[in-house]
Amino acid sequence: METAKGPDGAEFEHAIEVLEEQTSVLWRRERTTSHALAKTVHPEMEPAAYGILTLLQREGSLRATDIALSIGVGKPSVSRQLAALERLGLVNRQLDPFDARSQRVLLTSLGEQQLAAAQTGRRIAFTALMGSWRPEDLKSLGALIARLNSTYRKDTW
Repeated sequence: METAKGPDGAEFEHAIEVLEEQTSVLWRRERTTSHALAKTVHPEMEPAAYGILTLLQREGSLRATDIALSIGVGKPSVSRQLAALERLGLVNRQLDPFDARSQRVLLTSLGEQQLAAAQTGRRIAFTALMGSWRPEDLKSLGALIARLNSTYRKDTW
């Protein structure tokens, strides 16, 4: 298999190695954070469900199929997560007004409150962690992470 040389050859390859190492560390830390965050929303909530809640917060009501497409997992996994979130009182389902054969999922009041509390806690933690950073560095980091995330939407793996 040929290695990616990119526009600058060895320099590009070294940058990719550093990126791979640092993203591995970041994702490992984020997994730990996600577990803790899920528990602040509800002690019985699985970490993977946090992303579903934030998606519903951002998009409003969605069909389970649309949730699965948005987060890149199969519908059976989403259905299992939604059933658990519904049992916990964090989401509910309503008939789709445009398609009576379908249901839309939305956050309950409890889901909105618990998610907002967890997000507030996360922002407080970020502020404590990155309080010494300059605002322009935070903006640059946010923009670069957004750019990285947009490449994953292309599903290039």
